[in-house]
Amino acid sequence: MFTGIIEQQGSIEEIAKKKNLWTLVVKPRKVWRDIKLGESVAISGVCLTVTKKDKGSLQFDLMKETLAATTLGKAKSGQLVNLERALKAGDRLGGHFITGHVDAVAIIKNKVTRSNYVEFQIQVKNSLRRYFVEKGSVAVDGVSLTIGKVAGTVFSIYLIPYTLQETTLGLKKSGDLVNIETDILAKYVLR
Repeated sequence: MFTGIIEQQGSIEEIAKKKNLWTLVVKPRKVWRDIKLGESVAISGVCLTVTKKDKGSLQFDLMKETLAATTLGKAKSGQLVNLERALKAGDRLGGHFITGHVDAVAIIKNKVTRSNYVEFQIQVKNSLRRYFVEKGSVAVDGVSLTIGKVAGTVFSIYLIPYTLQETTLGLKKSGDLVNIETDILAKYVLR
C-alpha cells in the first residue's frame, strides 16, 4: 500500500529484456540504506518488488502483464521515474490509499500552462470514467492528486510548482502516456 506522496525520483540505469520478463535497474537520487530485498516500491505508480540491491541501485523484475498494462513496457534507459516506498503502519497518510495496481495507461490530451499554473487534461478509456468525480482522488504515475473537472472520458488535474519539480509530472507534455490508478474507495463503493 502506498500514499502517492513521491519520496524521490530515480533514473532507469539498465533494462535487460528476456522473453516474458524484463529486469529493471533503477538508481534513486538518494540511497535508501535500509531497503530490503522483497520490499515493495512504487515505480511511477507500479508496485514492484526489490529483487537485488547493489551500489545504490535497485533491481526489479517486470512480468509480461506489467509490461503490457503500464507505461513501464515502453521504458528507456536514462528515463526518470517516481519512487515511493510502501506505507509503514503508523506513518502519516498525506495522499490517499494507492495499491500500485495500475488500472490503465492514459494519454495527456492537453497541457495548459500559465504563470504558476499547470493543468493536465487526461483521457481515459470509457470503462474507467465512472470512477472519476470532481474532488475525488486519482494516482497519475503514482502521484496522489485531486480531480478538478470531469467531462466524459477526460478529467483535469492541477499541479502546484512543488509537484512539478519533485515528480516526473513536470517533464510531461501533451501526447505523453501516464499510469492511472483510480481511487480504491470508489471501486468498492461502485462494486
